[in-house]
Amino acid sequence: MTGSGSVGRGAALMASGTAVSRVLGLLRGLVLVAAIGATGQAADAFDVANKLPNVLYMLLAGGVLNAILVPQVVRAYKRDAGQEYVDRLLTLGFVILAGVAVVLTVAAPLLVGVYAKAPPSQMALATTFAYWCIPQLFFYGAYALLGQVLNARGSFGPYMWAPVVNNVVAIVGFGVFVMVFGDAQSTDVATAATWTSAQVALIAGASTLGVVAQAVVLVPALRRTGVGYRPRWGLRGSGLGRAGQVATWTFVGLVVGQLGFIVVSRAASAAPEVAGQTAVAGNAAYTAAFLVFMLPHSLVTVSLATALFTRLSGQAHDADVDGVRRTFSHGVRVVGLFTVAATALLLVLARPVVDVVLATADQASADAVALVVQAMIVGLPAFGAWSMCQRVFYAYEDARGLVPIQVAMAVVVAGGTLLVQAVMPARYWVAGAGLVMSLSYVVGAVAAAWMLRGRLRGVDGGRVVRLHVRAVLAALPAALVAWLVAYVLGLALDTGLLRSLTVCVVAGGLGGAVYVGMLRVLRVEELDGLLRPVLARLRGGRR
Repeated sequence: MTGSGSVGRGAALMASGTAVSRVLGLLRGLVLVAAIGATGQAADAFDVANKLPNVLYMLLAGGVLNAILVPQVVRAYKRDAGQEYVDRLLTLGFVILAGVAVVLTVAAPLLVGVYAKAPPSQMALATTFAYWCIPQLFFYGAYALLGQVLNARGSFGPYMWAPVVNNVVAIVGFGVFVMVFGDAQSTDVATAATWTSAQVALIAGASTLGVVAQAVVLVPALRRTGVGYRPRWGLRGSGLGRAGQVATWTFVGLVVGQLGFIVVSRAASAAPEVAGQTAVAGNAAYTAAFLVFMLPHSLVTVSLATALFTRLSGQAHDADVDGVRRTFSHGVRVVGLFTVAATALLLVLARPVVDVVLATADQASADAVALVVQAMIVGLPAFGAWSMCQRVFYAYEDARGLVPIQVAMAVVVAGGTLLVQAVMPARYWVAGAGLVMSLSYVVGAVAAAWMLRGRLRGVDGGRVVRLHVRAVLAALPAALVAWLVAYVLGLALDTGLLRSLTVCVVAGGLGGAVYVGMLRVLRVEELDGLLRPVLARLRGGRR
């Protein structure tokens, strides 16, 4: 019970940090749209460049860290000389990150050419942005290295709260841009050829400075946990050979996944020009929609999965198969409760949500983004289950076992996106790619769960399926209520941000209340298990 309560408190703490960060992330996106727009050449150019360090981090470091660092650190702190091992791992990580960041920054034109296909002026602007943004790779990696050590030590909060600092810095920088150069609605900033060096430096510099701050704020938190890092060199006898094997297979799987994403990115960058319209979903619209898609995933799935991962790693190390199965089943079921509800509500409230998130965008751009949100959100429950399956594979340090699944998912994404380009008008390419990605998550979740059945002697499949069926039954009336309330409010209120915000709060709140009430009627016990630590924290705060 103590372990369960600890995980619950850890997940609640992380969820609170993630919630604040995501709210600020939405504000950051709103200010960025005010500065450079949601569609158009400049918005798409910056999106490609600013996405590169995130993609490269995920490819070269992020997945590798998730696959090896927590399991390795958990094992290290169970034996003598554990801190020495962690020091060697951190030193190696910092050196590799620095070297890779330098090489890839020099290769910025090549990378932009891989991920985008656009007019020359837009490609040139994206390359200039990339020189500023790619160095973020080192600081994203440092943030992940230090944060995962904190998680392995049971300190979950700082890792999830650090992005708040990042968002605050970026919001200030983007806001200064609007004050100095004007907003996207009143200037010709959307055209790539009009950009000056000062404009590039302010937008891209603010974005990069935020990532630097996100990494640096973890250093004091690390010291408070008693981790006194100092550089240590030499790999012999450190046990990193096994970690290197896991890292290699993780890298292979991520490369495979990126092949599918490259097809999507190039299709998105080409869509506005092929359609002959500026207010057509491109890379910037894709990112805005993905931000909405990731909000419920980040609030629940990431927070809970991160808290459970340490437990899974310890259970896997102790050969506690029954424990791993119970933890996995619990995670999938609790995540499913929220992802099913989020899917139902966002399907009917996509447009008002986008109007709030992109309050400064024009109506045509908001329409384009809302359609992409709806296409993406249908895959959210499968995405949550797939994420939990990945954590089990990583807990067993079996990144190799994921590769065939990742190949199948990449084939679905790449092949489906090419099919969408062949049969659909260009204005629907990004939405079509969103649907294809949703299908790939279903393929990944089903295949991974099937493979885990043998290793875990079952995955508690009957219980997981029953939970999701009851969640869908509860979500249907919730979505209906949300749609009816949104329709009535739309008739009663004038158009504008206030109406959209009111619809989101009232319709979303009533839909959520109906969902929770239906779960109570259906006696879904997982709801109590998730709400218990949250209610305990609220009662403690009142005292």
